[in-house]
Amino acid sequence: MSLSRSELSKVIENLEKEAGIKPDLIIQSLEQAILAAAQKKYGHYAHLETAYNSEIGEIEVFRFKKVVESEPEMLDEENEIEINEARKIDPHVTLGDEVGIKIEKEGFGRIDAQNAKYIIAQKVKIAEQEAIYEEYIQHKGEIVSGTARREEERGLIVGLGKTEAFLAFSEMIPGERFEPGESVQAYLLDVVHQVKGLQLLLTRRSSQFVIELFKLEVPELREGIIEVKACVRSPGIRSKIAVISKDRDVDPMGACFGVDRIRIRHVIAALRGEKIDIILWSDDPVILVQGALPPVKISSIQVDEANKTMELMVEDHQFALAVGSKGQNVKLAARLCGWRLKIISKSKLQKRTAEAIFQLQHIEGITETSAYALYQTGYTNVRQVAESAIENLQKVPGYESQELAQSLKERATQLIEKVGDLLTVSSSEDQRGSFSVQPELEKEGSLFEEKQFQNLKQESLSSEEEEKFTQ
Repeated sequence: MSLSRSELSKVIENLEKEAGIKPDLIIQSLEQAILAAAQKKYGHYAHLETAYNSEIGEIEVFRFKKVVESEPEMLDEENEIEINEARKIDPHVTLGDEVGIKIEKEGFGRIDAQNAKYIIAQKVKIAEQEAIYEEYIQHKGEIVSGTARREEERGLIVGLGKTEAFLAFSEMIPGERFEPGESVQAYLLDVVHQVKGLQLLLTRRSSQFVIELFKLEVPELREGIIEVKACVRSPGIRSKIAVISKDRDVDPMGACFGVDRIRIRHVIAALRGEKIDIILWSDDPVILVQGALPPVKISSIQVDEANKTMELMVEDHQFALAVGSKGQNVKLAARLCGWRLKIISKSKLQKRTAEAIFQLQHIEGITETSAYALYQTGYTNVRQVAESAIENLQKVPGYESQELAQSLKERATQLIEKVGDLLTVSSSEDQRGSFSVQPELEKEGSLFEEKQFQNLKQESLSSEEEEKFTQ
């Protein structure tokens, strides 16, 4: 290479200081570049080696030839050297040894310099990426702040000082866009090595993003005094975050709200107006779900532990509020507690109760009181009684003995044989006043039955009315 000792030393020193590349790695890169150029000139069969001479500050190239005893006209000058010539280089060589002959780099000096620059540039790039990786892998799972630079086909490039991160459109809050130069706050999802280089992946949709935003605002969360037990989210619409305090003197909900609600307002602003419900965590799912539907007052709860289902009765005027816009309120509550929830209005429940009692009284010998006892045990029509196991019917008050339960089952069966399914289906097909949701419907955009939505259109609150009740 056309670098003097001082020049080469300066290059090595600068690269170590600016890019953090060790001198040995730089020298190795130079040796590789020069060897590649020399090999190209002399052929791949030539035995070549390079070595850094620290005394003169130069990368030297040696061509090794086998020591032989031969007449000049029989000598393979490309790969062999006559022993007398070899001993001029190394007096101690013997036949069969190999001698390294230093060769001048003229003719490939410019090429090896170009290769060296390319290899060093690659080494610098790799070293820089490793430095970025080591820096940001420590912040994986935290919030980072940057500046929107440009949009690409699949997402937004976010500037983070010396590097860039990628925020996919699919990881943004629905409907949001960032103009170039606008500040971007996001959750660092991962730091990965890809074919095209290191990539920092961001998200603003994750529930963890909400948790980390609260950690920025609430010192008690950062210090571990308050713990987030669960957080569920429908990005851009609503989040529910359940908290608990490890210190009886610290109110976890009050700490998250902050004085004059300043802390939660900052989080809502970062989420561009997304509604947030802060809930006191409980290991009791019944208590948890009561807190998960603020400010709705639940009049009664019927629990089916075997099927992890709860039926929640609310006053008629609070039904739409409990369900929420497009079912999001009850959907998030179901995900939070992990149970299937059914919201039913008081008038709907009363109508269903009256219908069930009326139908059950068609069984011979069943009075209104015993029909109500059947209904309270979970039976809503005659076929259910006819197909029930005897041991289950024995759980109905007044039918504890096997004989009475057996008699009840036989009478219900006889009625089914006479009238078929006329008494097994509700006489009303109006679905208004009830709404069911499964906890596994987690993805944003998951839809419930369209019929439920059509019915809700007549009952749902306007966004302005709902805002009055939103946390």
